[in-house]
Amino acid sequence: MAKINVLDKEIAIYSYNDDDYISLTDMVKNIENGLSLIEKWLRNKNTIEFMGIWEEMYNPDFKSTEFEGIKNQAGLNRFVLSVKQWVEKEE
Repeated sequence: MAKINVLDKEIAIYSYNDDDYISLTDMVKNIENGLSLIEKWLRNKNTIEFMGIWEEMYNPDFKSTEFEGIKNQAGLNRFVLSVKQWVEKEE
């Protein structure tokens, strides 16, 4: 796993199938309430739609039926989705 240094903070870069992915948790771990930023980002309907499109394109095991339930809830005040929940639902 490679790492880059941004403003004196190490951020992991994960490689998969010749593509690189930057760790969002590394990017926010030194920011006050950083993880809540990711949680708020995951509540956004546009984020959920983007993630669904990405999964359709790159995940042959994508559970589109499961995703539709998530997408229908996204944007509602009561909607909450953690990274762990996303991974569990889309595994």
